[in-house]
Amino acid sequence: MAQDNVTPVYLIAGFLDSGKTSFINGILSDGFALEDPTLLLSCEEGEVDYNPKLLRNVTVLSVDRLEELTPAFLLSQQKKCRAKQVIVEFNGMWQIQDFYVNSMPQSWALYQIIALCEGSTFEMYAKNMASLMMEKLRNADMILINRCTDGLCKSLRQKNLRLVNRRAEIYLEKEDGSSEDYMDGTVSAFDLDKPVIQVSDADYGLWYVEIMDNPQMYAGKTVEFRAIMCKPPQYTPYFTPGRFAMVCCAEDMSFLAVACKGYDVSKIPERAWVEVTAEAKVEHWDPYEGDGPVLYVKSIKPCRKPDEEVVQM
Repeated sequence: MAQDNVTPVYLIAGFLDSGKTSFINGILSDGFALEDPTLLLSCEEGEVDYNPKLLRNVTVLSVDRLEELTPAFLLSQQKKCRAKQVIVEFNGMWQIQDFYVNSMPQSWALYQIIALCEGSTFEMYAKNMASLMMEKLRNADMILINRCTDGLCKSLRQKNLRLVNRRAEIYLEKEDGSSEDYMDGTVSAFDLDKPVIQVSDADYGLWYVEIMDNPQMYAGKTVEFRAIMCKPPQYTPYFTPGRFAMVCCAEDMSFLAVACKGYDVSKIPERAWVEVTAEAKVEHWDPYEGDGPVLYVKSIKPCRKPDEEVVQM
């Protein structure tokens, strides 16, 4: 939905025959364009056509060359159909960056990038067109790999696409139409083979969710992160350095912390910013109401606070 004179843009990326048109037919059949007039930029012609029954509130504009997509041209086309939102079926041979840097009007905003891949050709494109493929995967908010067999699902998890894009939702769609979440408890967004897993400030929320949901993956691993010291007296000898996180708004703030022990923190001020290095184990802790991650701290040292103190979830 458009807000404050900003036109939301939903970009569907992927190579030819990756299922982009079928995906667009699917979201249109779910009522995506029922309320707001929609401009659909078709930048690639495949074997599947748009369902004409779903285009009553949609204006389709076919574009063959990226050079045609200038801000002035796109604004004029939007004005003609009074579109409140835009869907782009993006050409798989174009760079997404070229579109949002050179083509998009200032009043347009990329709300979501969805990258589609066909499971059976994933390996071929990854080898022969790695740069183009990785650019789409890295920029995506959601990655959908379709037409997957059970063996292919296993192979894709072994490649660990989360190391390519840590923030994207990734789904594997089976040949029968059912889908699986890529994150099934066997895949990490971090390189767990490293001697020390360094959690960046931007990735703290992702790491927290992962270690809480799948603590066994981190058992015996050493992690390093920055956090605010917290020493709740009721939890002694445990302490809980963590980060404040905003899930959806300023009123919805949570403190994300993992139980720590094995280090003298008596001289470290409450709410001081510290860098923690610790080995993760899985143990019972009463506040968890069962087993969960417990960090055995190896070192704590003062550090500067991050430029962005609050974690965005």
